[in-house]
Amino acid sequence: MRSAARANLKVVDAVPVGASRRYHFHALGEPAEQPVELAEECALALAYNGISQAVMMVSPADLEDFVVGFSLGAGIVEHRGEIYDLRLSGTRSARQAEVEISSRAFWRLKQQRRGLPGTSSCGLCGVEALEQALPRLAPLPPSALPAPGYLNGLRQRIAAFQPLAHDCGAVHCALFMDASGEIRLAREDIGRHNALDKLIGALARQRLEVAGGLAIVTSR
Repeated sequence: MRSAARANLKVVDAVPVGASRRYHFHALGEPAEQPVELAEECALALAYNGISQAVMMVSPADLEDFVVGFSLGAGIVEHRGEIYDLRLSGTRSARQAEVEISSRAFWRLKQQRRGLPGTSSCGLCGVEALEQALPRLAPLPPSALPAPGYLNGLRQRIAAFQPLAHDCGAVHCALFMDASGEIRLAREDIGRHNALDKLIGALARQRLEVAGGLAIVTSR
């Protein structure tokens, strides 16, 4: 059944959101074509001040948010202000991000000496020393757990922020809940780490207040 469906699979068009594509196929025993939305991925090459740094597989939506979040999460920049410019190019399965960062941030990047052909699931590929894989992190200040009421109906509330998952499934979502228990922002991706990077980037770009809030990430 699976092989028969695959043999008759053909691309019809791409949906406007850019992170899925519509296919029509004949399934065994079905008289007519059935439309299906499948989540897509693209290879995104990131270069900082003209130097290639990483190639990541990501869902091709909210790529600006991803680049900013990846840059912050990987320690390439310490804050949004160290990113001077961000240019995206390419289409479909091959994209490029040219990022201009401050001289100070670029010096730190060169000190890392890190050539990372990345994946959506491995954050250690390409590191050259154990200290880079397990850096010393400053402890976070203690904070209270969210009120139990904030979790009421959480699965249904999350679903309202997952348009891509609604259409084709198989994608993760990272969400930001503010100090009052309201979900303020969400980003989707096939990889949960990418979804979280997109959320971090979106929070930084929109300058949302995050004090007292929390991140929620879906899982299988």
